[in-house]
Amino acid sequence: MDNFEWLHSYSARFGLHQVDFENPNRPRTPKRSAVYYAEVIRNNGIPLPKEDEFLYGEFPKNFSWSVATTAYQIKGAWRADGKGLSIWDQFAHTPLKISNDENVDVVCDSYHKLKKDLASLRALQVSHYHFSISWPRVLPDGTTKHVNEAGLNYYERLIDVLLASNIKPQVTIYHWDLPQALQNVGGWENETIVQRFKEYAALLFQRLGDKVKFWLTLNEPYVIANLGYGYGTSAPGIFARPGKAPYIVGHNLIKAHAEVWHLHNETYHPKQGRLISITINSDWAEPRDPDKQEDIDAVRRYVQFYGGWFAYPIFKNGYYNEVMKTRIRERSLAQGLSTSQLPEFTEGEKQRIKGTFDFFGFNHYTTILRKSNARGKLFVLLSLIKFLTDRSWLDSGSFWLKVTPFGFRKILRWIKEEYDNPSIYITENGISERGELGLNDAWRIHYYKSYINEALKDYTAWSLMDNFEWATGFAEKFGLYYINYTDPNLPRIPRESSKYYSSIILCNGFPDPAYEPHLCLQPQPEGN
Repeated sequence: MDNFEWLHSYSARFGLHQVDFENPNRPRTPKRSAVYYAEVIRNNGIPLPKEDEFLYGEFPKNFSWSVATTAYQIKGAWRADGKGLSIWDQFAHTPLKISNDENVDVVCDSYHKLKKDLASLRALQVSHYHFSISWPRVLPDGTTKHVNEAGLNYYERLIDVLLASNIKPQVTIYHWDLPQALQNVGGWENETIVQRFKEYAALLFQRLGDKVKFWLTLNEPYVIANLGYGYGTSAPGIFARPGKAPYIVGHNLIKAHAEVWHLHNETYHPKQGRLISITINSDWAEPRDPDKQEDIDAVRRYVQFYGGWFAYPIFKNGYYNEVMKTRIRERSLAQGLSTSQLPEFTEGEKQRIKGTFDFFGFNHYTTILRKSNARGKLFVLLSLIKFLTDRSWLDSGSFWLKVTPFGFRKILRWIKEEYDNPSIYITENGISERGELGLNDAWRIHYYKSYINEALKDYTAWSLMDNFEWATGFAEKFGLYYINYTDPNLPRIPRESSKYYSSIILCNGFPDPAYEPHLCLQPQPEGN
């Protein structure tokens, strides 16, 4: 029980039972730790729950194994090949410049190192490669008035070499790098962008549609709306703008997605038979106190705001979920407004939005703890630093990313139950590091082993190589391949995790070591 702790008196409490020292009867109240310790005693140990045990077995034979990079990494010689300025060129031009040539701006420069990156993909033995197309590389001013053929030809070459290697391209149309010319007129806050995005997508379907079977309209629209990656007239920010702006951006993003889906479904799908959807991102949340209903309710709000903001209209009924509508209306009225800051779709728009998917694209990395009195804005991603995590959860190179594989299983189950069991493609998942920690990245191997084992769903590793990680630059490294940025040749060097991920792909899962050694675990000839 809590005691008199010498020099610390009653301020330090070690007890399994709380003692109320203000009450003359000194009542003892069991804490959660007392309940847990009693369970350990009853079990004479700590047996794993059945659902947490490691599962040996294979994925389905048609399982898709993939790895990903983003459009901003496919960057180099942007003036020479006619690429227009994006919001990230404006925001991060100086810190990204590592070339002596004033006409060349380089990140990972997949633009010129296509053969090296293809060799990395072959070594991993993936069946799919997920990448995004840079809007300003194809349309320098964001409109179809001028098509940059050099930029478009790069993507055609990339897709051709992938297909020649029996690697299927998975292509995202927009991943945060909005043309600066469109941002100058309001970006995603200006409703005219819906038509601009549709015209941009139509060009890609016309030029690349015969070769690409798997399209994604938008990557993580929650982040675009919440963090300001492409709306308003300022540089990309890491703080949401107050008021209605994020909701207006979200509104336009949903309408833009729906219009592109219908364009594809009505004009290109009948001839090309391709799939198209959207990538939703969300963390999972656990209640800080699982016995407290207020904390359980806070978790529900968190997941419905984070995972449900864009998923609910598209995968459910064409409109926002009740948790969002109620919460935003209450907050708006409390601020003295006469109406909710959340815009409304017309009945025609609701019907246009509902069901605009062929599968559920999903990005997931981590889990948080949520409690009822968590402070901060409605925009949950901005307040992560205020959110709680369990101290036993392993860290990463990102303050927000804790290793929590159980959350992956739980949010996949939530998607299944909430949205009537759609087909799911995991379009991003991975772990970061900071500093030069060498190539023996045991933490990344542990992460992939744990998360992949939780999934038994289509799975994509983020990322193929170290990237420019948006607002955090080069400090956080997610790559299976290390890139030496001090070398002008930007060599790709495989980490140990790349070999481990390749072995999972080769085995199509986790063969049980209790049985005879599986052929997939035998050493592979050099170069395979």
